[in-house]
Amino acid sequence: MEFNKEHKIIGIRVLRDNVIWLWKKNRSAVVIDPALSLPVKEYLKTNNLNLEAILQTHHHSDHIGGTRELIKEWPNVKVIASFKEKDRIPFQNSSVKDGDTLELLDEEVKVLEVIGHTRSHIAFYINNNVPILFIGDTLFSAGCGRIFEGTYKQMYYSLKRIKSLPINTLIYCAHEYTKLNLLWALNLEPENQNIKNKLIEVEKKIALKELTIPCLLEEEMKINLFLRADNLKGFSFLRANKDSWV
Repeated sequence: MEFNKEHKIIGIRVLRDNVIWLWKKNRSAVVIDPALSLPVKEYLKTNNLNLEAILQTHHHSDHIGGTRELIKEWPNVKVIASFKEKDRIPFQNSSVKDGDTLELLDEEVKVLEVIGHTRSHIAFYINNNVPILFIGDTLFSAGCGRIFEGTYKQMYYSLKRIKSLPINTLIYCAHEYTKLNLLWALNLEPENQNIKNKLIEVEKKIALKELTIPCLLEEEMKINLFLRADNLKGFSFLRANKDSWV
């Protein structure tokens, strides 16, 4: 396991490219999209932390796969998920909708619906001095999620919603696809110096076995072609192009 410590948020690499985020304060912790339970249990027990809540952005197995086992270990844990997903995340015990606010670890957390990847994908936003967004699979560094259940229009407007957040927002996505996304972007914009510079930075981090995420919204506005799309037609072209890119 490798960890990236940023604002008391720990990233645990699992599976091929998933990252489970652990947000901790004092002796309490919140886990976001636990694909597996064992590495989360090990970290919490080693550091004597109590699991207060599990945040689920959507229903895919590589996001909820560890949740049932964590509930067995911490039976009083809050499992927070979209009320629209009671059938596919049946173990949720705190159902939320767009615009709801929660209090976790003495912080106000706002629920944002960002559909497109799935029909009910949500994100969790903390607006403090350094705003934080747990975005799941809607946005990645230099990329965005595939559209499985939603529409191009829904995803486009979800990304517009993300763009409206403060530019110093730190975005914690659930997969580390950064290098491949940058290579695709360079294929379309081979002279883009911002993307070239970011690729160099990312390759250095990979060589050091460091995480390349979280990412900063201000930087993503420069390197992420999906966020830079001016209209739905342009976004749709990019998404289709990325889907067919090898």
